[in-house]
Amino acid sequence: MKLTLLGSGNAAMLPVYGCHCLACSRASKEPNYRRTKTSAMLEHKGKILLIDANADNLMQTFPSGSIDRILLTHYHMDHVHSLFDLRWGVNQKIPVDGPNDPNGCDDLFKHPGILAFQAPLSAFQHFEWQGITITPLPMIHSKICFGYCFELNGKRIAYLTDTYGLAIEVVNWLKTNRVDLMLIDCSYPPVEQGQPERKNHNDLNIILKLQQQKLANKIGLIHIDHSLDTWALTHPEQFDHSLFLAKDKQGFSI
Repeated sequence: MKLTLLGSGNAAMLPVYGCHCLACSRASKEPNYRRTKTSAMLEHKGKILLIDANADNLMQTFPSGSIDRILLTHYHMDHVHSLFDLRWGVNQKIPVDGPNDPNGCDDLFKHPGILAFQAPLSAFQHFEWQGITITPLPMIHSKICFGYCFELNGKRIAYLTDTYGLAIEVVNWLKTNRVDLMLIDCSYPPVEQGQPERKNHNDLNIILKLQQQKLANKIGLIHIDHSLDTWALTHPEQFDHSLFLAKDKQGFSI
């Protein structure tokens, strides 16, 4: 089983249009530091499961017949916008799983095309894909949102994007089902005392508190804002092999 990040940034991506901060200036000059919108793919037994569908070149990257299934975290536009093009394909059906959001996004449910939306998933009710056990975990976000834990042969990767902290029931589940790698939303640098708290997405202080609970052997940060990248440039000592900023195209195998 291999999970590859197709993107690791937030909706603004990196470099941010018109920005000249340290991180954006570096990314403008060095493509290796650029970030597209966070999404991923899972590969196993020659099959591909997409996790969200927001890559601008999705149909070129994944030719007809290469996508076995699509797994959505939630229906915010920056996580599903490529579905609006993909649905007009022909001669195939692609199963799509996701949380129980009856509003979905725009008219996707009304005009699904080749997208075969399945019955909504339920929190903590696991299911199987190609022998991998997938457990939906409810995130704390402005729209109903699931993270997912992928388990194979006793090894686990948790993919937890678009959340502000973790609900106690998710923390308790992770304590019982410790993961080898947690890829988790961390959009912002640490919020300083007196500053307003961020909403809908984690800052580094929240991640450090989760790290203390020993829910994962390693933590990779995703859904990264340019402000966190800039902060990290001046605080490299805060990161190591056990807590790191993930990158576009980075792969993780178990």
